[in-house]
Amino acid sequence: MYNQSQKFFLYARKSTDVEDKQVLSIEAQLAELREYAARENLLIVEEIIEKQSAKIPGRPIFNSMLERIEKEEASGIVSWHPDRLARNSVDGGRLIYLIDTGKIKFLKFPQFWFDATPQGKFMLNIAFGQSKYFVDSLSENTKRGLRQKVRRGEMPGLAPVGYINDSRTKTIVVDKRKAPVVKQAFEMFATGNYRILDIADFLAKNGLISKTGNNWKIDRVSRQILSNPFYYGHFRYLREIHEGVHKPIITKKLFEAVQQVLNKRSKPWSKPRVPKPYLGLFRCGECGMMITAELKKGHIYYRCTKKSKIIKCNQCYTRQELLDSQVSEMIQKVSLRPDWAKEMLKKLDVEKIELAHSCGAFVGEKREEIRAINQKLQRLLDSYLDQDVDRESYLTKKENLLSSKKTLEEQIARIQQTHHAWLEPMRNWIIEAADAANIASGKDLEAKKVLAQKIFGSNLILSDQKARGMELSPWAALRAAPPTRGLERDARIELVSPPWEGSILPR
Repeated sequence: MYNQSQKFFLYARKSTDVEDKQVLSIEAQLAELREYAARENLLIVEEIIEKQSAKIPGRPIFNSMLERIEKEEASGIVSWHPDRLARNSVDGGRLIYLIDTGKIKFLKFPQFWFDATPQGKFMLNIAFGQSKYFVDSLSENTKRGLRQKVRRGEMPGLAPVGYINDSRTKTIVVDKRKAPVVKQAFEMFATGNYRILDIADFLAKNGLISKTGNNWKIDRVSRQILSNPFYYGHFRYLREIHEGVHKPIITKKLFEAVQQVLNKRSKPWSKPRVPKPYLGLFRCGECGMMITAELKKGHIYYRCTKKSKIIKCNQCYTRQELLDSQVSEMIQKVSLRPDWAKEMLKKLDVEKIELAHSCGAFVGEKREEIRAINQKLQRLLDSYLDQDVDRESYLTKKENLLSSKKTLEEQIARIQQTHHAWLEPMRNWIIEAADAANIASGKDLEAKKVLAQKIFGSNLILSDQKARGMELSPWAALRAAPPTRGLERDARIELVSPPWEGSILPR
């Protein structure tokens, strides 16, 4: 039979904290406590469940239970273990005080003995102290583990966007789906033509949004992506920069370019729409303003925008067919003869073999500089540990040394990968120059525009319905060459010496 004067609250608690991983679940606690209460003939007036950590005071359900005990709604508590009631000194002290004042007459635990006697309160204090010690030591051990993880070059915490936390290896690895999007976002912003808001929109269009389904705010894009050194191989932990062992998504050079744009707080730039093929290619030869296009009576006409406030422009319209024929003629004059192209490609093959043996000294020099930086880092650490250098100076000098080291490492990688990188663009230029005559005689006006931009850059002008321009290097060298068409090989014609003879190929 139940003792009606002895009423109990059944209290079960479980949190998601690390220290609670080995504790029974709420359901298991309830089952054990119900069986224990039935076995001991305890009158349970209410089952109270709380899902919150007890490391710090302030549990609302626990506090409400104690207030109800003070109002004498119950005289005791049944719980699995004292650590379910308190893991901090405030809650533990409050329970002891309520026992001292007689508000709490009974505490029942299946796994712990307690009686409201001096010895019982002493043992309960020890149990509460052990729970608090466990929490404190666990926190210290966790911090120690995090510091060791940082020493190994592994960033603690959640992986930034573009990476994922691998639960199997406990490391951060590249997210193959999101990483290319993040890299492209860096490349876009480095051009200075995009706002941070534009980058947020770009990320959203590619599926990178917040947990609430909205676009990321610009401060998050700026702080967590564009300013995060994690993407080039370093990471920041407790205000200190560390070398990471994770795979970088971008180069340090690209990261620094983005930081320069962020510092300048670049303004948005919108690329003009190009409704007509040659729009944006020419400037007016009289006033220097851009040439625009209009569609009139089924034909496209190009004219000066006449936006100059200094010069009154008197230029008239130029029909697209006339402009196209002039562009074709200008391209034709700098097309490369096929026989010259063939010979130049052969010379490039020889040059490629020679360049393969030219980068060893540079790489050796940079590796020696890296070795010197590593020695400086070690001496700096020794000075810091010996308290010869204050923490702020240590952090600043370490960050600068690591930055220099990363730059050298990227220079080595770049020279190893690109010491003959000019060969492929040169090869492409030769092939393109040899094909220029075909493009000039074709009907693809967009292709002509692209090629004209490569040949003349921004030097094209339109004046008195006449297109003119100065070729850029190396296209200018082809203007003096014999024409591609109509060239006959016979005894009466001496071929002009090819442009590569007696000179070095462009690098």
